[in-house]
Amino acid sequence: MTRTNARSGRWWKLSGVWFLYLAFGLTMASLAPLVAEIESDLQFSHAAMGSILGAWQFVYIFAAIPCGLLLDRLGGKWGIFLGGVFIGLSGLMRGWADSYAMLLLAVGLFGLGGPLISAGAPKIVSEHFVGSQRGLAMGIYITGPGIGAMAALLLTQPVLLPLLNGDWQRLLQFWGLVSLAAAVFWLFVARRDSSSPRVAKGALATLEGLQDLLDSSAVRLILLMSVGVFAINHGMGNWLVEIIKSQGESAERASFLASIPVGVGILSALSLPRLATGNRRFGVLAILFGCSVIASLILLSHPRPALLVAALIFEGIAAGSMMTVLILTLVETPGVGQKRSGTASGFFFAAAEIGGVGGPVMLGGLLAINGNFDASLMALALVGSLLLVSVRPLRRLVTANPVASE
Repeated sequence: MTRTNARSGRWWKLSGVWFLYLAFGLTMASLAPLVAEIESDLQFSHAAMGSILGAWQFVYIFAAIPCGLLLDRLGGKWGIFLGGVFIGLSGLMRGWADSYAMLLLAVGLFGLGGPLISAGAPKIVSEHFVGSQRGLAMGIYITGPGIGAMAALLLTQPVLLPLLNGDWQRLLQFWGLVSLAAAVFWLFVARRDSSSPRVAKGALATLEGLQDLLDSSAVRLILLMSVGVFAINHGMGNWLVEIIKSQGESAERASFLASIPVGVGILSALSLPRLATGNRRFGVLAILFGCSVIASLILLSHPRPALLVAALIFEGIAAGSMMTVLILTLVETPGVGQKRSGTASGFFFAAAEIGGVGGPVMLGGLLAINGNFDASLMALALVGSLLLVSVRPLRRLVTANPVASE
């Protein structure tokens, strides 16, 4: 393959990863706008529906590390394809479900496919992009789930459900077919992938590889920081509309204002990660964590409208790039490199989803205790501050041995 074709091919692969991540977002958000219809048709209680909505995250936490290992053994081409198939089957099975057990199983299956996409995407990018283009590529693909989720939320009730005569099962099957189409598209654009998977070396070698990663102080610190990043992103993301309503805004205006961080986050993801090269990425991380703290503190002050918008902009800047730049730091940490990027990313998302589950629970619990979001926003500001002070030791640990193992 010529150099020009190779360069063109990697951008096609990035488009395949983006399409799969868009399908990830579609499937992840597909049930939220259909809760009333599903509860009514299948006679579910709110508690039963809540357990279904959280099923994939529970599976994800335990599946992320094995899926990362599987990616490094199969290679990104087949590992990501398998993830797309799982997500597609999850969508189809949701549409076929006629009982609690079947819908729970269908949603849980997404927890097996999700980590293969989440961990596989940075693996593909680390193999085909370097320098500022690596950051740009990660920023591009990370917009996929947000756009997919927005499409599911915005199109379901006003457009697609009426077109399907209110048949929510057919709609979920349609999203499943979109995911399978994304998997097939990925396989097509990655058909000439020349990267070779690792050969299985037995359980002992696998355990030694895991231990090598966990022996790295830099990796351990990044995993701990990932918990904080996801606690902020998921906590603020799940409760932002209610936080804005508590500032005196109407439900409609709160929903509109809550879209500001989403739009700003897309711009942040497309611009800031490409600047996060070499030692400069630690400065970018500090700026992002600082923006998160500022956003929480402004919201805590019950700001006037102009300051409220400023807080949402700061939140969008942080939420759009914190995870991406932290993953960039992980895959370029000494001892990780391309060969272990899948396993390392599996560790990252396994740890991060603890914060992804804990963040919203923490905010909800503090709201129930205090009757307002003051303690919740203080907690988010504290988490952001801890992340901020972690940047300096992270830089010291990563730069102590600048040569990454490839």
